[in-house]
Amino acid sequence: MKQKRLIMFIPSIEGGGVEKNLFIIGNYLSKKIDKISLITSSEENNKKFNKKIKLITPKNFISNESNRKLKYLLCLFLLLKEIIKNRNILIFSFQANFYCSIICKIFNIKIITRSNSSPEGWSNNIIKETIFKILFKLPDVNIVNSYKFRIKLKKRFNINATCIYNPLDKKEIKKKSLFKIKDRFYSDKKTLKIINIGRFTDQKDHLTLLNAANILKKKIKFKLLIIGRGSNKKKMISYIQQNNLTKFIKLINFKKNPYPYIKKSDLFILSSRYEGLPNVLLEALTLKKFIISSNCPTGPSEILDNGKGGLLFKVGNYNNLVKKINYFLLNKKECEQKLRYANKRLSRFDYNYNLKRYYDLIQKYIN
Repeated sequence: MKQKRLIMFIPSIEGGGVEKNLFIIGNYLSKKIDKISLITSSEENNKKFNKKIKLITPKNFISNESNRKLKYLLCLFLLLKEIIKNRNILIFSFQANFYCSIICKIFNIKIITRSNSSPEGWSNNIIKETIFKILFKLPDVNIVNSYKFRIKLKKRFNINATCIYNPLDKKEIKKKSLFKIKDRFYSDKKTLKIINIGRFTDQKDHLTLLNAANILKKKIKFKLLIIGRGSNKKKMISYIQQNNLTKFIKLINFKKNPYPYIKKSDLFILSSRYEGLPNVLLEALTLKKFIISSNCPTGPSEILDNGKGGLLFKVGNYNNLVKKINYFLLNKKECEQKLRYANKRLSRFDYNYNLKRYYDLIQKYIN
């Protein structure tokens, strides 16, 4: 039998860590696999993919602002069409994994799924948990991006997932960090420069970070830059204005290249309620920035080796976050040692090694 055509599936490309990994993994696989396609509604991202990857998109343009459910529905219909045309395919799903898996199993198509965030974000009641126990058994392989994530899936759903770390392209990050930016928000050298990058959603819990900043404004000189976009932006702006934080905090829209901003900062803070394996922490460490992160499931504690490579605070506890920031200011030598340790441990996320693991896994099902 001929080698199967690989079809990657991601209805909505929104610019986060999932998408970064999609571009990296997809472009790498396109150099190894003869026939490769991508089903997505986000046609405007075609320049980020190798020309060898055939984009399959809805005929009518769908904007990034369109309803995500609509994108899912249209792309699932496109997947169904591809399956009907030719069954000699392998599906690699990055999004809407359960819907994708159901269609594949109906037509006896092999499917590999990649999950990106801890169950705390999407499995929060008994009914969902019962349904997910069934749905997780449909894919031929479930890939996760951290070992703690893998343990959680085993405990909650009795699933033996495969862990492959996010491939970290250190050279590209360092290269892009050299671009000059005109923003003068960080111009005062005597001020603690803090940065946070993430979608403005409940998951990222910016309110905890803003509450900590509201306490800090009376104690230290700092500037907090928050980069992102999302549904909570108006709430965040309102909080900043009501608490007289406009001199201390600046929100800027999502940046395709956030690395020059990270490079100018002193401290990276992640305040999430849950994650998978946050790329942004790996990127901050690549640029040798100290990290204070919520000890959320999963990823941060694994990246920071349970606090050996940075500081962890209790999820949602802004007073605990304030204490960690003060600790960072008062214990510079110890924090420098932690940062050096964390930087050495980035070898786990080696770019070529982890990409090869993806290819080796796919090879088992594509031939």
